[in-house]
Amino acid sequence: MVIKMVDKTTQTKDETRASDVYDTMRDNLIRTVDEFAKVQPQYSQSISNLQLDYIQTSKNMIQTAFAAQKQFAGIWNVPAVPYGDLFTRQSNEMTNNAIRSVGINNQLTINALDAARENLKIYNRTVDAVTDFSTNVAKAWTTFFAQQQAQFARQ
Repeated sequence: MVIKMVDKTTQTKDETRASDVYDTMRDNLIRTVDEFAKVQPQYSQSISNLQLDYIQTSKNMIQTAFAAQKQFAGIWNVPAVPYGDLFTRQSNEMTNNAIRSVGINNQLTINALDAARENLKIYNRTVDAVTDFSTNVAKAWTTFFAQQQAQFARQ
């Protein structure tokens, strides 16, 4: 039995085609991701504009509703609320507590997003390390098999 040695420095047509296919697929996927990346700032700006418009609309709605209620109360001569001071104080306390809670929640959310971003960077470095390791293992096995084939060919 004769084992034919193949010089791996020159690629066959099939190897070239496979290499071309991998390169083409890689390039097409990268182009697709790049297209998503191009529009991402526009999406972010549109979402930000929508949020700002929603906030302004909410403020306008609140101001209009309370202005109308205040106007009706003046027209109908509604008497003073018996516990107005107590209600005002409790309302202020509840609002301050809600604002503090929202601030804490916002900080937690920002911290979670920052942590997710850091984890993505770590994941990216891990993928690079695993790829390097896998490539080195493949090279080692290829070298080993080439040496084994050379040894069998000499026998």
